[in-house]
Amino acid sequence: MNPLALAELEAVYDSLAAALNQIGLEQESLFLTKLVLLLANQVGNQAQVEQSIEAALLDLP
Repeated sequence: MNPLALAELEAVYDSLAAALNQIGLEQESLFLTKLVLLLANQVGNQAQVEQSIEAALLDLP
């Protein structure tokens, strides 16, 4: 799996931010859960997905 270029990553961030603004706080958790499961299925590697979950937990307030 190849990492995204910085410009592509920024575009993904913008798309995610727009989607979160569109759905509102009430649906945010459900949306993010669905998104992660869809992306995990595309990655097709449980260990990589679990490593990403652990990485996302780092440095949270």
